[in-house]
Amino acid sequence: MTSTQTIQAVQENIARVIKGKARVIELTVVALLARGHLLLEDVPGVGKTTLAHSLARSLDCTFKRIQFTSDLLPSDIVGVSIFNRQKQAFEFMPGPIFANVVLADEINRTTPKTQSSLLEAMSEAQISVDNQTYPLAQPFMVIATQNPAEYHGTFPLPESQLDRFMMRVRIGYPDPGEEKKVLDRPPSLHPAEDLQPVVSAQDVLDLQAQVDKVRMDESLIDYLLAIVSTTRQSELLSLGISTRGALALNRAARALALVRGRTYCVPDDIKELAPAVLSHRIMVNRTQGLRQRGFEQTEQLVRDLVESVPVPV
Repeated sequence: MTSTQTIQAVQENIARVIKGKARVIELTVVALLARGHLLLEDVPGVGKTTLAHSLARSLDCTFKRIQFTSDLLPSDIVGVSIFNRQKQAFEFMPGPIFANVVLADEINRTTPKTQSSLLEAMSEAQISVDNQTYPLAQPFMVIATQNPAEYHGTFPLPESQLDRFMMRVRIGYPDPGEEKKVLDRPPSLHPAEDLQPVVSAQDVLDLQAQVDKVRMDESLIDYLLAIVSTTRQSELLSLGISTRGALALNRAARALALVRGRTYCVPDDIKELAPAVLSHRIMVNRTQGLRQRGFEQTEQLVRDLVESVPVPV
């Protein structure tokens, strides 16, 4: 299969379970191909966990789910060293982070100390335990779900943790017609369990390598940097986009171009992805009389800033 056919097969497989959310599915695949991590933020029951499970089932890769709770420890994620009496030595027992696709379910229900145990894995694809470093299998992707911060019993993710996620996406409620299809579906333990893998781990690695070859003209790089600079200079924001955020938008735009069958980027790739890639990385300047606003408002603020930057011709 060609790269376009392979990507389409993954999207169609996920769409068998996630009805009426082609845009969300496309962004999920973009994050995967751009070697990024995905944060799904929405109210309970709209399919966040099902989306992550459907992606994992579509890939012939290992998958682990971690249910984040207030008493979860870092060792429950990365693993722990156990003394082997027969060998008279400590042996490392890998935790669930050692998988190709890791679902961090309700990540904001655990403490910041436990949340921080994901930082090294998400940034460098490795884990350090007891002065030993263990590489993670490739491809590697963390898909985290979280309820809105105002829900009881949640711990807001710190800026350093948010910055590790390439994109933040909201699923939203389905249209009535699509929701009816979900209700008409035969009852099962989990709708994603019936999915079969359509691509291998090597296929994903090959597609990720193709993303690196997608051409982005120098004028588009200047356009991207102008957007980043605007967020840093805006009086509405006390925290603009970091260099990591600029790199994330660059990789995501290249991946979107590949997903849509192109070997080059266009300005719309950057404009379209900017809200999903940048909105969770900014911080509203409260001295301007504004308060940290919700998901849609923050994305709209990014759109307004992007519209103020001239598009290269």
